[in-house]
Amino acid sequence: MYAFTYHRPKTVADATALLGQFEDPKLLGGGQTLLPTLKQRLARPSDLIDLGQIPELQGIGEEAGGLTVGAFTRHAQVAHSDTVQRVIPALASLAEGIGDRQVRNMGTLGGSICNADPSADYPAAVVALKATVRTDRREIAGDDFFTGMFETALEPGEIVTAVHFQKPDKAAYAKFRNPASRYAIVGVFVAVFGSEVRVAVTGAGPSVFRADDMEAALAQDFRADALNGASVSADGLNADIHASAEYRAHLVRVMARRAVEACG
Repeated sequence: MYAFTYHRPKTVADATALLGQFEDPKLLGGGQTLLPTLKQRLARPSDLIDLGQIPELQGIGEEAGGLTVGAFTRHAQVAHSDTVQRVIPALASLAEGIGDRQVRNMGTLGGSICNADPSADYPAAVVALKATVRTDRREIAGDDFFTGMFETALEPGEIVTAVHFQKPDKAAYAKFRNPASRYAIVGVFVAVFGSEVRVAVTGAGPSVFRADDMEAALAQDFRADALNGASVSADGLNADIHASAEYRAHLVRVMARRAVEACG
């Protein structure tokens, strides 16, 4: 049977206080990973702290020319937001491709990036769009946030409150998805900021990473054909029943080409 105490704080300060009171508490966002884990008895928290009723964690707004998205904002809200579609349409498109309708209406931005699943979509946007992850304690550059498979730079008890995405000159996301889960077997987010091109890859490795050779090639010639001579080594890439490391390495270039073409 389940044996935990359920809490529903109204502020981030209340949630932080609760985290410090109990032996093994867990924060509950959209529950798309934690709830299945609980059902399988792979996690046995003493307390569940539901962040769903904290207004300061929700919402989408323009800021400093880019977008700030609250940590508890649902994927569907990002996908259908007129503001996101206008300022960074590639981010809206990415959110629309996450999971199925049920997942998009429950899952949250903060929950996704804190879980740091190697096949999640949002990490590619966080890195490619030069995002800043805001917590109740500090700000963390997107390039520094993801540290490994299911690992982030967050400290114990630290709560993500929002993510600020910089507005690119142009951007696009392309992924080769698992037909059942719609997770990214490989996803590539390409963003252009003036003379700088950023290519962030998710699904291929243990954690999101940037494709340096592809960035250099596209900075010289922003066309899909410029990637013909660029590649990603299969060494260290994920390999499972869905795709070998070599196939994932191949898909990185294919998805990168598609993302460049989608940039127009």
